[in-house]
This record gives sequence, structure tokens and C-alpha cells, in this order.
Amino acid sequence: MAANWEKVENNQGVLTVEVDASQVDAALDQAFKKVVKKVQVPGFRKGKVPRKMFEARFGVESLYQDALDILLPTAYGQAVQETGIEPVDRPEVDVEQMEQGKSLIFKATVTVKPEVKLGDYKNLTIEPKEFEVTEESLDAELKRMQERHAELVTIEEGAAENGDQAIIDFEGFQDGVAFEGGKAEDYALELGTGTFIAGFEEQVVGMTLGEEKDITVTFPEEYHSPNLAGKEAVFKVKLNGLKRKNLPALDDEFAKDVSEFDTLEELKADTKKKLEEKAAQEKDQYIREQLVLKAAENAEIDLPAVMVEHELDQMVSEFGQRLQYQGMTLELYYQFSGMDESQLRDQLRQDATSRVRTSLTLEAIGKAENIVATDEDVDAELEKLAAMYGRPADELRKIFSAQDGLVALKRDVQTRKTVDFLVAENKVSA
Repeated sequence: MAANWEKVENNQGVLTVEVDASQVDAALDQAFKKVVKKVQVPGFRKGKVPRKMFEARFGVESLYQDALDILLPTAYGQAVQETGIEPVDRPEVDVEQMEQGKSLIFKATVTVKPEVKLGDYKNLTIEPKEFEVTEESLDAELKRMQERHAELVTIEEGAAENGDQAIIDFEGFQDGVAFEGGKAEDYALELGTGTFIAGFEEQVVGMTLGEEKDITVTFPEEYHSPNLAGKEAVFKVKLNGLKRKNLPALDDEFAKDVSEFDTLEELKADTKKKLEEKAAQEKDQYIREQLVLKAAENAEIDLPAVMVEHELDQMVSEFGQRLQYQGMTLELYYQFSGMDESQLRDQLRQDATSRVRTSLTLEAIGKAENIVATDEDVDAELEKLAAMYGRPADELRKIFSAQDGLVALKRDVQTRKTVDFLVAENKVSA
């Protein structure tokens, strides 16, 4: 097999591959053995048609596509390895020659990982940022502890307030006609979270148990459904139930209930210590992130659009998983937020672009500085994960190996070592 790579423009090029005729004929033999099992010819049992008769009846050309399916993946993979290119998307393949007894010639138009021209990454300055633990932040954390240990009490009478969980039936109408996706029964809505379309929750506040009310809202101009975008709609709403958080008193008894401490003062002291530890971690993370962003800003990279799109695929998937943990689906999110997947991707595009730029920059710095993740580094990372999840390191290694995860783990370790290098070289403080 012979392969030749020719860069055309930006990050695209053409990979020309020639596969030996002997391999083509062997693939045709494989294709025949596969196809003949499905062929029925009078006078022959199924799967027993002689090759010459098959070709005379159907033509050898009928085997070409199956033979290509056998040849192309392996030939393309070998050509990529031989030429040393790093594709970032599926190739566009054009078969120029496919014939029995002759070599296979095909051209693959390929988008490859871009070259990174590194700028300054050793003399960087970042914007200072405060990470002080104040009395206000301590009080806010204690309030969150109260919220987490609050009892959700059913309200028998009174009006809905912000922070309440309202159990509602609703159905939406536009010009008097009910629209799809606008109806639910006994839906639990926490008021004040901004989950529903702007103006909806504010109008539920003040409703009393059993009350029915028409709530008028205006859908955003960019709403995913053209029939509703920018339009006024009326939701018929009934308040079936109310639940309200009953916060426990912030006293010594509270401290005993939620911690190993006997007094509120001890709990406060411990909470402040943990907040200070968290602030120190956040400061370290801020420095690391800012240094990486600065290094990426200083680099020259012609980003292929497809790499950003792949990153967006991953980010939308991650967002959908986070929603599932909260008991919501992407479809419901689109309905309630007034956007569709295209608009969500546009919202995430800047972050996706930044992710790809920083990843490529760190990879380039790692190569420039000969930073590698050794087997010992990977072993240490597995030991750390084992301690974290309470499972033997050998077991985790088998899991990672079975799922081809060791390569990704090694890449993560190398990335972290590269960021460690940036921190050590720049010696900055926030």
C-alpha cells in the first residue's frame, strides 16, 4: 500500500491511497463468500452458486461495494498512521479506481488537527481576585445548611409565596387553541426559580389553594416554536397544593443535629475553616484557569469549525445529563426556556471554542516542554481514584483498559502536569 498526504488549505488536505491488487482480489473473495449466502439461483442450493456463474449472472461489479467496505477502513487507518496526520472528522472518500485485478485508488479529503503557533506562556500576568471568607459568606453558608435540613410542610391555607413548592395543573392556549407541550397535571413548581417562562411564576405567587386563574405571558421572540415565538399565551392554572420549607432554628440543638459538634459556635468555627479551605482551592483553580486562558489567547490557532461542533455535541450531552439528575429532560428544558437545540448550541459556542483552543494550546506546550505522563504517573492516578471510590486499583485498571479509558486517563494526567508547569513557571498569585 502507498499513501501520500497533500495539504490543500487551512486544515484540510487530500490523502491519496493505493491498495495492492492482491488485496483487492482478496477482498472480492471475502465479499463473494458473504454475498453468495444470500443468493438463490435455480438449480443450486442457497450459498452454493459457483463464483464464475455468479459473476456471469450478476457481474463482478456487484461485489465492489462489499469489497470496499472491507478494504477502506483498514487502508485509511494505515494511511493515516503512515503519513502521521491527525484527522478530527470523518473523511470524504472518492474512489478513483476499483476493478478486479487492479489496485484500488481512492482519495480522502481530511480535516486535520491544526498547527499551534505558541505565543508567550512563561511571563504571564492575571487579574487579581479576592477569595476572602467574610461574615456575610459564613452567614450565607449557615443559611444554606438550614435550607438543606428544612422540613417541607404542607400548607393547608394561605397564599403561595416565593420559595414555596406549588402543585399545579396548567394548560396553555394561544388564540384560544391549546398548544402541544403546554399541559401538565400536579406539576411541582418551586416558585422563584425562573423555571417557567418569564412572568408565569410571579403570577402564581399570591394564588390560594384551589384557586383557578388565567395567567397571561408572552413567549420570547427567539422561542423554538415559530407558532408561539413572540406571541401572547394564556395558561389556565389551578393551585392544587402548597408545600413550604420550615427552617430549623440556628442554635446549639441545630449544631448537634447536623454535625458532631455540641454548640453553634463550634459549628460556625468548623464551617469557617471549611470555607477557607474551599476558598484556597478556588484561588488555586482560578490561577490555573487564568494562566491557561492567557496562554491560549497568546497562541495562534486556525480552529477547524468541526472541532468546535464536536465539542458542542459533548457539551449538550453533558448538559442533558445534568438536567436528568435534576429530574428534567432536554425537551422540557427547551419548552420552558423558550429555546431549541440550535439556540442552546449558540449559547454554548463561545465556551466550546475556548475549550478547544485551551486543549490544543496545552497539548502544544506539553510537546514543546517534553511533558509526558509516565506509567508511574498513571499508576499514581489509579491509586488516587481507588482511594476515592473505595475500589482496588487493579480493578479500576481493568475497567479502564476494557473501555479504552487508559489513553484518556493518561491524556488527563499529562494535561494536569502541563498546567502544573505553567503555575510553576509563572509564579503568580491572585
